[in-house]
Amino acid sequence: MTRLTRAEQQRRTHEHLLDAGRQVFLRRGFLGATVEEIAADAGYTRGAVYKHFGGKEGLWLAIIEANAETHLQGLRETLAKAATRDDVIAALAPVDVADKDAAKWSAAAAEVLAATSQQPENAALIAAIQRRHDDEVVALLDEHSQRLGLEPAMPLHQAVVMLGAVGIGLALRQPVAPAADPAAILSHVLDTVFPPPST
Repeated sequence: MTRLTRAEQQRRTHEHLLDAGRQVFLRRGFLGATVEEIAADAGYTRGAVYKHFGGKEGLWLAIIEANAETHLQGLRETLAKAATRDDVIAALAPVDVADKDAAKWSAAAAEVLAATSQQPENAALIAAIQRRHDDEVVALLDEHSQRLGLEPAMPLHQAVVMLGAVGIGLALRQPVAPAADPAAILSHVLDTVFPPPST
């Protein structure tokens, strides 16, 4: 068996902790999750979490940054293949708005936002990640709207914020007061943002 270099071991530990953090945050929420549980799930001591991420908040930031990059990569690939307005709308609609994990993740995110609203430094870090993600989505939508001759009904930076808020709101609502057809609601919003070209 090939021995890993120190850098490879560090990368592996980092990835294991990210994976464990995702699972524990989904299972417990942000406030209920502990560094000890995350470390134990990953097979390490709590010191590994602090060494790699500085604590639970740093781990959360690393996870949302990785999630944002994964989302952007998928969106880039899907929009590059889009040939019609319907393709663009399909690219922006999540596979399943009522997905239980999406609801749990949205609930954890809401806990983080509430917890960090009184912590300006952490709030600024989360806001910076969100801004970078939103700016990239706006740039992608602008590029492909122009390519396909689409005319969004509102400024794209506002549309991206609105779509994110509607998606999170629907996911948060589902476990408590489910909408009859959340996918249809989101589809209607997207239809409004990207109206059919006038003939």
